[in-house]
Amino acid sequence: MRQADPTETKKFGKAACVKSVLVFLANYLILLLFLLLFLWMGTLEQEETLKEYILNNYNMVIYLLSSIFLLFLTIYFYYIFEDRSLLATVKNIWLIFFLLDFCILVCYFFGYFFNIYSRPVALLALLVLMLLGRRDAIFLNIIFALMLFSIDRFSNFSSLAEMDQYQAAIDCSPLLTFSAGMVAIFVGSKVKTRLRSFLTGFAVCIPMLVMIACLEYNRGVGTVYLLLYGVEAGVLSAVLFMAFLPVFEVCFNCITDYRLRELTDHDAPLMRELKEKAIGTFNHSIVVAHLAEACAIALGEDTALARAAAYYHDVGKLRQPEYFTENQTGYNPHSELSPELSVDIIRSHAKDGYELILGRRLPKILADVAVQHHGTMPIKYFYARALKMSDGALNIEDFSYSGPKPQTKIAAIIMVADASEAISRTISDRSPEKVEDAVREIIEERMDLDQFDECDLTMRDLTTIKETIVSCLTGVYHHRVLYPKLKLKRKEEEAKNDA
Repeated sequence: MRQADPTETKKFGKAACVKSVLVFLANYLILLLFLLLFLWMGTLEQEETLKEYILNNYNMVIYLLSSIFLLFLTIYFYYIFEDRSLLATVKNIWLIFFLLDFCILVCYFFGYFFNIYSRPVALLALLVLMLLGRRDAIFLNIIFALMLFSIDRFSNFSSLAEMDQYQAAIDCSPLLTFSAGMVAIFVGSKVKTRLRSFLTGFAVCIPMLVMIACLEYNRGVGTVYLLLYGVEAGVLSAVLFMAFLPVFEVCFNCITDYRLRELTDHDAPLMRELKEKAIGTFNHSIVVAHLAEACAIALGEDTALARAAAYYHDVGKLRQPEYFTENQTGYNPHSELSPELSVDIIRSHAKDGYELILGRRLPKILADVAVQHHGTMPIKYFYARALKMSDGALNIEDFSYSGPKPQTKIAAIIMVADASEAISRTISDRSPEKVEDAVREIIEERMDLDQFDECDLTMRDLTTIKETIVSCLTGVYHHRVLYPKLKLKRKEEEAKNDA
């Protein structure tokens, strides 16, 4: 599981603090409107108006508003001490409260129109798990359980439940919601496919069925129907999770394994465009993705993210694909250009990729890798060509990529994998020793030019990357036995010749 976007971290200064407080207050007011809606719906079953209910039960209403406000404060101070970068990004705060508000609405309406045991109480845990991560899911699952209990116990929903003899269910709802959510978190964290996500709903049912059986055993045959509502709650949690996860992914531009898998499908819009306009770059990206994924596994990094970042690292070449060697079929347009103009075209693909990815509303981390995967490396071919055409007084920075340098391990992995795959195509002898020498030279050159200074890559990591890439490249470009030049004939032709 991963955070909404690990590259969108900002410093939490005074301005960010004030902004985050205002966003929290705005979301508190939004939830108050929902609470008024719930109270009004409760009065429809009773012979009193909303105003009369508030005046007659003002102490309960005040307690409800106060308890919700305290839970909001708990959320705020949790992130102040645990993850201030999340509060510095307003989008992430809205995501948290949209999830809370949405799940509270869904659970209230299912409890109001159907049965209190039919509420999909594990929905929030599953959504937060995929969109923000396991630790946030555990914390927000506790907050959600307490919020739902406060609404159940201190609003007129409690009196409606008493009419249906479900007061025991309300009193035990925090434990019911918490246990179902925790099962969803620990089972769902291992899930990688939509089918298994659906099956997670049946695992969520287990604690709910146990608690329903214990609370309602004296109802006789009616207990069976309540147990069916418990199964419905678990399955609904999984179904609604699968239905609304793509909505939150797109609206808040979040990264999940499901979305990354969709983005690396060869029929994804940018991938399809790359196949049609720059097939050489597409094939290069496939091999780089294979190398990056292997390195990510070896380093314990996010393999799905490494693969997706490798697929999209060169999409900027779509702007002018014919100027890149892998897409050329004999004619090289650089032969008619000055080295300075050629360098501008070549290095622009990093920035073009960044803009293209963001323009398609794809995750920002993919754009960051696209602009960082060459760092500030010089484009040596055109620099050497320019030196031959001048008196030697050239600024190498004018022939270098503008950066920034890799900021994450995955960006650094792709920097090495990209250069290694490219140079491996120029080696006639692809024995493990020759490939290892080439990859070592690539890594040492980038170390000498301080390309890894801004990411937390260690010497051990670089050794692991080198060994992994060498192993993969010798496997991809392995030696084959020469086939004999024999021309075989069909059996019918052989029979005619014999006759």
